[in-house]
Amino acid sequence: MIFTSPETLYDAYVFDMDGTIYLGDHLLPGAKRLIEGLHSSGKPVRYLSNNPTKDPEQYAQKLDMLGLPTPIEEIANTVVTTTRWLKKHHPDATVFPISEEPLKRALANAGIRMSENPEEIDIVIASYDRTFEYRKLQIAFDAIWFHKRAFLITTNPDKFCPFPGGRGEPDAAGIVAAIEATTGTKLQANMGKPEGAMLEAALGDLDVDPANCMMVGDRLGTDIGMAINTGMASTLVLTGDSTLEEAQALPESQQPTFVLNRVDHLIPESIRSDWGWSDSDS
Repeated sequence: MIFTSPETLYDAYVFDMDGTIYLGDHLLPGAKRLIEGLHSSGKPVRYLSNNPTKDPEQYAQKLDMLGLPTPIEEIANTVVTTTRWLKKHHPDATVFPISEEPLKRALANAGIRMSENPEEIDIVIASYDRTFEYRKLQIAFDAIWFHKRAFLITTNPDKFCPFPGGRGEPDAAGIVAAIEATTGTKLQANMGKPEGAMLEAALGDLDVDPANCMMVGDRLGTDIGMAINTGMASTLVLTGDSTLEEAQALPESQQPTFVLNRVDHLIPESIRSDWGWSDSDS
């Protein structure tokens, strides 16, 4: 783990968004000039998010609003990976998504059957759902425990979603825990970081070796974990969830390659100097 800038540019860059590029409705310091600098250098940029409460179109709209126009094809999240996984591995399954509308909309568009009847449900999908209620827990309980026919997957393993000012709200891990605790079942599959399916969603259209690519994020367990699992270089930015102390406490094999206070320090110092950048710039 190195608390300094990389010495070279990488072949492609994969970014987490919330806590890395922006926080809430504001770009983080240096994010805009970083992305523009990578684009001007011809380096592919891709975005990944474990958050399934938006679809790629909504993320593209947000980045555009923040001054970073981005094609939808450069964005993937767990709405994308969950739908792809179901189509590939369980195309005939009936699912019960404990989720918000973006995932339900994607499932419907993909032709995946949904039901709230426990006697029909093959797969329960636990997601980041701010409309979670006892009724949904009961349906999952009946499908898994009473009828003993369904198994449990999740869109993402996050415990909470960070907000500006240090706040946050419970994420999908809380819903997974409720279902596991009441049914005695165990989670069968995770569609989000740190699983390799997310890397495939990000880099699948590029002819690049992951070993020469950089994953950048603010969470050790998901962003950095995915990079380690797939052989990518990784950078932890200290603008979101994880701290330097937490990174230093990990075994060396689980530590990020780099740790930065600002995301634009991904650009080597010599290149930043050539470009006339200073840390007072945004």
